[in-house]
Amino acid sequence: MGVCTFIVVAAVVFIVLYIITLLLVDCDLGLAFATKVGKKIDTLNGKVVWITGASSGIGEHIALALARGGAKLILSARRLNELQRVKESCLATGKNLTDEDILVLQMDVTAVDKLEFHFQKVIEHFGKLDILVNNAGRSQRANWEEIELDVDRQMFDLNVFAVVALSRIAVRYFQKKKEGHIVVTSSLAGVKAVPFSGSYTGAKYAIHGYFDALRTEKMASNITVTLLCPGPVFSNFLAESFTEKTGEKFGKSVEATDRRMTGERCGYLCAVAIANKLGEAWMALSPIIPFYYISVYYPNIRYLLLRFLGARYFLKMRDSQVRMDINDI
Repeated sequence: MGVCTFIVVAAVVFIVLYIITLLLVDCDLGLAFATKVGKKIDTLNGKVVWITGASSGIGEHIALALARGGAKLILSARRLNELQRVKESCLATGKNLTDEDILVLQMDVTAVDKLEFHFQKVIEHFGKLDILVNNAGRSQRANWEEIELDVDRQMFDLNVFAVVALSRIAVRYFQKKKEGHIVVTSSLAGVKAVPFSGSYTGAKYAIHGYFDALRTEKMASNITVTLLCPGPVFSNFLAESFTEKTGEKFGKSVEATDRRMTGERCGYLCAVAIANKLGEAWMALSPIIPFYYISVYYPNIRYLLLRFLGARYFLKMRDSQVRMDINDI
């Protein structure tokens, strides 16, 4: 076999193995590697971690995963009863955690004028903060051209400006402390746009812009930035999603037959990404991960797939069933 032939065969074998690997994993390859040989979640034992949006969904499962690793937690959201429920679950499954190790801090992240006050409550209770996990947010289902501008504003107030405001307070604190970790729950929609969620996609793109800039500025410091990018996950997000109309919720539930990652698995993968201080972590069931690799590295192929398969296919990949009226041209 000639050298050129050998190189071609080796390249083909590598590509085939690479594609097979992507089809088998439910996260990007860096995160998959970290789950096998990276730092364990219990390396965060004793760290103080503040999680917003912790009353349900991904935030709740991140809290549970970190509690099992022994992290001390601040749980924030608007619903006090649900926060207390999550606290009890964390105490039941946590590693040597006491009641004082988990602080329930009821708050509305969009009330940005009160964020400094809440931040000081955290410092008063624990004496420090090591990691801020910005998880509060809402999704959306809507036709792009019908979205009222107030919906865009409300989306950005919650998913962008509240996150940036709290993170700036934390970064100023981390600079004095000489170390710290900012984590933001973004979405695969922030990596490449998804259809029928125009405001949400725009907000997640903004998050990547803000926090990629922060990461670049702090590259030489001990301040770490992690963007968590889940795909479809079982949670109550769909019922609470924005639509195109101000004040309206999508109001439909995720079904047990949907093809989604479990909240437990997503929370575990997020906790691994945090423990290993990954810059960006993707998580979703196949074939979404290989599709995103194609989208990022071969955008022209993504464009052809979108043209060939149509937007309805990608909505179904996202929600398993088409659950909204789609405006076709």
